[in-house]
Amino acid sequence: MKGIDEPVYITQPLLPDLDSLQNEIKEIFESKWVTNHGIKHNLFENKLKTVLKVNNISVFNNGTIALLTALNALNLSAGSEVITTPFTFPATPHSISWNGLKPVFCDINPETMTINADKIEDLITPETSAILPVHVYGFPCDVKKIDKIAEKYDLKVIYDCAHAFSTEIDGRGIGGFGDISVFSFHATKLFNTIEGGCLAYNDNNLVEKIYNLRNFGIKNEEEVVDIGINGKMNEIQASIGLLNLELFKEEQLKRMEVKKVYTDKLSKIKYINIPKMPENTTDSLQYFPIVIEEDFPLSRNQIYDEFKKYNIFTRKYFYPICSDYENYKNLQSSTADNLPVANNLKNKILCLPLYGDLDKKNVMNICDLLKTFSNLK
Repeated sequence: MKGIDEPVYITQPLLPDLDSLQNEIKEIFESKWVTNHGIKHNLFENKLKTVLKVNNISVFNNGTIALLTALNALNLSAGSEVITTPFTFPATPHSISWNGLKPVFCDINPETMTINADKIEDLITPETSAILPVHVYGFPCDVKKIDKIAEKYDLKVIYDCAHAFSTEIDGRGIGGFGDISVFSFHATKLFNTIEGGCLAYNDNNLVEKIYNLRNFGIKNEEEVVDIGINGKMNEIQASIGLLNLELFKEEQLKRMEVKKVYTDKLSKIKYINIPKMPENTTDSLQYFPIVIEEDFPLSRNQIYDEFKKYNIFTRKYFYPICSDYENYKNLQSSTADNLPVANNLKNKILCLPLYGDLDKKNVMNICDLLKTFSNLK
């Protein structure tokens, strides 16, 4: 099969119309208020509350700073343990470690690739202070079971919603579960502000705490009340966010059409499985993962390499898993015996290109290539 002329990457950023952005920037320049909780910033926070269906929103300059702040805001005991998943981006365990806490890895559910809620209680010790689950690819964690465990053992819950913008469970915004939920607005995400993120939470008592932590701990011109960080989102980021809030639903509809083509074509190929979103959950359409079973003629890594020859760039999300990293591989919870499902799936999952403007011909080419690979002996 002939290769694709223009490279097809895993995703493509959603970008607003340049004229609309220019108008926004003109207003910012005229106001001379370019950062430090400006007009656009505050408007963006208020609109996000409606979109995400949560009581409180605090926007940040990036998702990692938001996650660092979330862990700090909950006053977890110094040096305590936080149970999390190894099947995630490095920012998740790194944020735990940067706060002087200890990540403890829990295995994942083979169907949703999220933390296995049935395995969490076995990892709880007197040193455990929190659980940090991740809604991987937008598949929701078992939030009801996790929140019950947290209540039983008096633990905090911080959900990583980086892949789950606008996801809902039974009509409830996914950011409304646990104590705090963290969203990423990086350029690779369905909804982006180029760089950025936010914290979503229902507890009104956290509003002032998070506000201060985001701004060096500064309460007012004469009081510094906490050891904070600079997590403020600037006005241009907020403007891009405001404009993209008007566009992301259309982007999701386009992605849904791409997903339908993938699903229709790939469901007919043996040994390629497409994970299914629970019926009561809306799909953020952040990624399109497939599972390459062992009986497929090529391994996941071989398929990844073959696609490159045709100018198609997929991603091995997540490989290696976090428990393989140099800084975490010697943890007791990183052993292969503790993480059999994660260690199995890390070699089978492949995320295919997914974005609204992805040419359907290219989608068909990707599917046809996988069909060709399936016939190799």
